[in-house]
Amino acid sequence: MALFFALTSWPIAGQAQAGGEQAGDGAAALNVWHAYRGAEERALQSVVERFNGEQGRLRVKLLSVPNEAFANKLTSAIPRGHGPDVFIAAHERAGDWSRSGLIAALNEDDADWQHYHPVTVKAMEFEGKRYGVPLAYKSLVLFYNPAMIERAPTTTDEMLAIARAHTNASEGRYGLVYEAANFYMHAPWLFGFGGQIFDQDGTLVIDGPGVAASLEFVDQLLNVEGVIPHEATSSLVAHLFNSGHAPMAINGPWFIGELDKSLDYRLAPLPTVSSSGLEASPFLTVEAAFVSAHTSRPQDARQFARYLASHEAALTRAIEGAQPVATLSAYDDSRLADDAHLKVFREQLDRATPMSNDPRMRSVWEPANQALRQVMRGTVAPDLALRQAARRIEIFSRPAPEPKDPRPLAVAVIALLAAALGVGAWRFRRDRVWARMVRTYPAYIYLAPAILGMLVLVMVPFVVGSAVSLFSYREGEFTFVGLANFLDIVMSEEYGLTDPLSFYYTLAVTVLWTSCNVVLHVTLGLFFALLLRDPWMRLRGIYRVMLIVPWAIPNYITALIWKGMFHKQFGAINAFLVWLGAEPVSWFSQFSTSFAANLTTNVWLGFPFMMVVCLGALQAIPGDLEEAASVDGANRWQRFRHVIFPLLKPALIPAVVLGTVWTFNMFNIIYLVSGGEPDGHTEILISEAYKWAFTRQEQYGYAAAYAVLIFFVLLGYSLFTGQLRSRDQ
Repeated sequence: MALFFALTSWPIAGQAQAGGEQAGDGAAALNVWHAYRGAEERALQSVVERFNGEQGRLRVKLLSVPNEAFANKLTSAIPRGHGPDVFIAAHERAGDWSRSGLIAALNEDDADWQHYHPVTVKAMEFEGKRYGVPLAYKSLVLFYNPAMIERAPTTTDEMLAIARAHTNASEGRYGLVYEAANFYMHAPWLFGFGGQIFDQDGTLVIDGPGVAASLEFVDQLLNVEGVIPHEATSSLVAHLFNSGHAPMAINGPWFIGELDKSLDYRLAPLPTVSSSGLEASPFLTVEAAFVSAHTSRPQDARQFARYLASHEAALTRAIEGAQPVATLSAYDDSRLADDAHLKVFREQLDRATPMSNDPRMRSVWEPANQALRQVMRGTVAPDLALRQAARRIEIFSRPAPEPKDPRPLAVAVIALLAAALGVGAWRFRRDRVWARMVRTYPAYIYLAPAILGMLVLVMVPFVVGSAVSLFSYREGEFTFVGLANFLDIVMSEEYGLTDPLSFYYTLAVTVLWTSCNVVLHVTLGLFFALLLRDPWMRLRGIYRVMLIVPWAIPNYITALIWKGMFHKQFGAINAFLVWLGAEPVSWFSQFSTSFAANLTTNVWLGFPFMMVVCLGALQAIPGDLEEAASVDGANRWQRFRHVIFPLLKPALIPAVVLGTVWTFNMFNIIYLVSGGEPDGHTEILISEAYKWAFTRQEQYGYAAAYAVLIFFVLLGYSLFTGQLRSRDQ
């Protein structure tokens, strides 16, 4: 984690400071960042080429940044002078960026505000100011297959009637498909039933009656009517719609790229909610050109941001990049007016709700998704699920601890370092270390690269991470809070010991997870090693290669494969259970089965390592010892217990220690297979630390404190096993 902070603060290769570069012909260069790909990127390049051709003193330089790293690069690079002058991003982080001082507020002269759709302009507003020039927007719409239904439904009652007529779960057919367990996809029903997340005053009201009614509606779709599939993913939605197994799908403009080119489909606005009379209103995401608050050429940056939203630029982005643009005049052009897809997105725009750019919104997603899934599983009533979600949102968005004076701690650290250096110098002289080093200097030369690597890759990140754990990160600033993060974690005052957010609950799950995995890794690895060691086994070489394959394949690929196999309706494991006459299992709906799914996946990945270690150690055991024991009358079990196993221990114990550390921090399996489901109960310490850092308002100090505690737990384990080994010797 500390290494992440160091890397994200470093400028991207080939990038100069914002506004501090000259183009090749002597014109000033304006650095612009974006995360577009494909047609959208090509359209943006066309706009920039036209702009550069019209300018004599200014040149725009585009830099494509991966979408998953975009926000982190901005927050780390802009304050250090390595960021862009202008960047294109979705509007929902505007509140964070405003309070962090990353983006500049725009005035009435900085854009032709009346020329943009008012909903997109509203999305740019935060605390009475406007940030960013609206360029394009994205929202969900209804996709339907005209070969299966004549026209799109206009109400949810019509939608349900059509869905019932086309649903046959035994044949894998469903009347409607969308990622129902995703809160972003649930938003149309939330607003359609009159629900809100924040009210006009900014008060959290996610536990209101309208939101509860929307959860009941989804429960009806899934568990009562059965017209939508369980555990729907984006790939499953695309497969069912492409294959004709679903006549309707709810998705956004990105879904078009996933559809079969030969498929005939139509788009329509989402239907009106029959029981409330309100239109289903999806989240609206507005992509805008933001001006950096640290640019050295603010007027040029504002000029280019305004140019991106101009009539001609909007036409280019709409026609070449297939973007639903925010510039209203672009729709007067016949090329856009006749575009059936853009027409629907334009119509849905009037009914969409801009996603809140309040910084607290980033704390909403995890608890809201959790509440949605609880109701869909039928384990918690909507009202209770929403009250729990509201409580978690309050915890995630709580104020930072009170700042502390860093001087006492700094004095204590300096005193400890001075004492350690003094003791080290005294022992250095007492043991005449320098003279011994001079005599053996070639050995130190050979070790120097490894020592340097350990310092740079291990010690420096550890020291930085430990330092970060003493700070609180809020709105772009680190504030020294001393041991407050550690006390908060250890005291567990805001949640009980059995709550998944509790450090002790997560520690218990982590210990159980590690113990079960290591025991099974060693047991299976040793079993297969003994089996492949026997001379009567034919084709041993082929079996060895086959058993090593799970270890050789990247673990994230294996995790995704197993995740698909555990799917309730379309997974191979449940298909096998049904073939045997058993009921399909919802693997991620309860702790035992979700833990078992994680465990199965990681055992599959981990036993080959132990098998290889055991095979190598077994080959080093002289066969004469076993023959002598056999002559003395020892049976197979006695030979293993008294001859083989004692000779295996020197190789097996270090492998067990290493496997324990690996498994204790096995983030990929938890994140990709169960995702912590149900309700965070299968999270382990490392995945919990990740969530505090990246999904709960970037609480880096709190997450770093988690990481430090993980280090001390593993350090204690290593010291304990070291004592055991020394006793055996």
